[in-house]
Amino acid sequence: MNPVRLLLYPWWVAQLATGAKAFCDNPVIGSPRLNRWGLHAARVRTAARLAAARRHRLAPLVDPADRAAFDRDGFVLRRDFLPPAEFAALRRQALGRAAPAREMVQGDTITRRIALDPAALAAMPAVAALVRGATWRGLMRYAGSYDSEPIGYIQTILSHVNDGPPDPQTALHADTFHATVKAWFFLTDVAADEGPFVYVPGSHRMTPARIAWEKERSVRAASGLDRLSSRGSLRVAAEELAALGLSAPRAFAVPANTLVVADTSGFHARGPSLRPATRIEIWTYGRRNPFLPWTGLDAMSLPGIAERRATLAWAARDRLAGWLGQPWADVGTKTPDAPAARG
Repeated sequence: MNPVRLLLYPWWVAQLATGAKAFCDNPVIGSPRLNRWGLHAARVRTAARLAAARRHRLAPLVDPADRAAFDRDGFVLRRDFLPPAEFAALRRQALGRAAPAREMVQGDTITRRIALDPAALAAMPAVAALVRGATWRGLMRYAGSYDSEPIGYIQTILSHVNDGPPDPQTALHADTFHATVKAWFFLTDVAADEGPFVYVPGSHRMTPARIAWEKERSVRAASGLDRLSSRGSLRVAAEELAALGLSAPRAFAVPANTLVVADTSGFHARGPSLRPATRIEIWTYGRRNPFLPWTGLDAMSLPGIAERRATLAWAARDRLAGWLGQPWADVGTKTPDAPAARG
């Protein structure tokens, strides 16, 4: 055996107790033999049981109707989330915010993000009130199964901005094998044919059928599937859903001032856009080690750290770009609704 690989084995084994998911990067996580014996399936089952136990303790944070909707569907949908005057003020502040922005190109689509860092939250009190509000905080914590602060951005999706291949996010997929949360508060109307969020109701539940599907995929994931599946974000075809006991995907064609909070271990995607389109939202997400039994004790949620994580992560990737890569390009100061640069 290669001496370097031998030295790395303790590290690869230790990652089994974390949220590490890339089959192609870790020969233990990606081992076809171990996964035929049930390694990946065991990680999925264990993470699901722990998430359920944590959510039970966090249940008082959310309205019973929202809790029932989430437990059934894997998402909560709230139209007219803010009173009209409050939403108008928030939208005005957010769309008028010119700030350091980052962009990532995936196929023919650009994703732009402006971090909700201390400067942004101070300049946009209505946005700060939204993400610090009890309803938002409770939903993020219950769906994510941890009492942790999410990372937040103003996010813009610009579709059909170049002649590249289709956006890979339009394929149905799970972000990872365990509970993880994302929220979208739409600042613009979202049409059914202009890149809506899409979710398969109930696909967050790790049923026996889903675990069997995960096991089968894990055996082939390291080298026999597409690149993103091999990295742990498993893709699923729409025609596979019925065999998993799931219904057809639901597209969220919704007006502005709609909030969606979802567990993105469920199957979801960005719906296709039939024309150039712009979708703008307040977007937050949270993900922790799925194998912790407690809900809190998150150092990254401490004041002074939590609201700086986005910019700190960008800076770290910039410094380590040669090793880790940096898909988020610094595009200078922009507003969320600035048109895409075309080169």
